[in-house]
Amino acid sequence: MDRPVAVITGATSGLGRIAAFELARQGYRIGTVARSRSRAEALVTDLKAVTDEPVDVFHADLGLLSEARRAGEEIAACYPRVDVLVNNAGLHAFAQRVTSEGLAEMTAVNYLGPFVMTAVLTAKLGASAPARIVNVASEASRQAETISPAEDLRRTEPYTRRESMSLYGRTKLMTIMWTQELARRLDADRVTVNCCDPGFNATGLGRDLPGSAILQRVLNTLHIGDPRKGAGIIVRLATDPAFAGTTGGYFSARGARPLPCPEPGRDPRVQRELWDATTELLAAHPVG
Repeated sequence: MDRPVAVITGATSGLGRIAAFELARQGYRIGTVARSRSRAEALVTDLKAVTDEPVDVFHADLGLLSEARRAGEEIAACYPRVDVLVNNAGLHAFAQRVTSEGLAEMTAVNYLGPFVMTAVLTAKLGASAPARIVNVASEASRQAETISPAEDLRRTEPYTRRESMSLYGRTKLMTIMWTQELARRLDADRVTVNCCDPGFNATGLGRDLPGSAILQRVLNTLHIGDPRKGAGIIVRLATDPAFAGTTGGYFSARGARPLPCPEPGRDPRVQRELWDATTELLAAHPVG
C-alpha cells in the first residue's frame, strides 16, 4: 500500500462525508468508523466514484469506550501506517442518555470515545511520521461557563433541552483542552494535533430535536450553514502544507483564523487537570 491513509469518524453524513470525499480525491485511502452499517455501505458505494482505493469500514459505537478501543486496535492492525486521523463524529443530545458503561452518552461520543481511540492509535501515528490529528470542536464551547473535570466527566443527571446547549458546549471545550494538552505531550516533528470550529452547519442539527429534518431542508434551500466551509477547514488542517509543524491550535472555518481556547479551559493547568481526570476515569472504567 503506497497511498497515505486517512481515518475519519462520522463520515457517513454531513461534514465528515464531504471531508472524506475531498481526502479521497487528494489520493488518501479512506478508513471510517461508523455505527450505521447501511450508511457506511452507502458511503463506500459513493466513494467508488472518486477513488480506486479500497474504503475500509470499522463498525463501532464511539459512545461505548470498549468499542472505541476495539476500533482503534482494528485500525492499527489493518494499516501499516496512518497519516491522518480526523475525530469528527459528534452528538448533541437534547436529553440525558446514559450508556451501558454508566457514562453520559454526549460526553462519551464527543470526548471520551475519541480520547480512547486516539490513545490506541498514537503509536501507529508516531511511526507514520509526519502524521496529523484533527479534532472537530465548536464555538459552542463558549457556552460552558465553568468546568470541573473530575465532576463533569461523571455527570449523568437529567437535563432539559435548554440546558443541553451548555453541556454540549462543555464537551466541545473538553475537545479543545484535550487537543492542546495532547500537543504538549506529542513530538510535533512526528505528530501534530489541531482542532477547529467548523462554524454553523445545516447538517447534524441533532437527531433528538423535533423538526430538525424540516429545518435542515429549509436552511439548505436558503444556502444557510453550508457544510462545505466546515469540511474545508478539516481538510486544510489534515493536508495543507501551511499547517505542517503547527500543533495545539484551534482554528475557525472562516479563513483558518486562529482562535483562543475559551475560558474556563484556557489555563494549561486546567487542561492538565482534565487529562489526569480522564485517565483516572478510564482506569475506573476498564475498556479492554
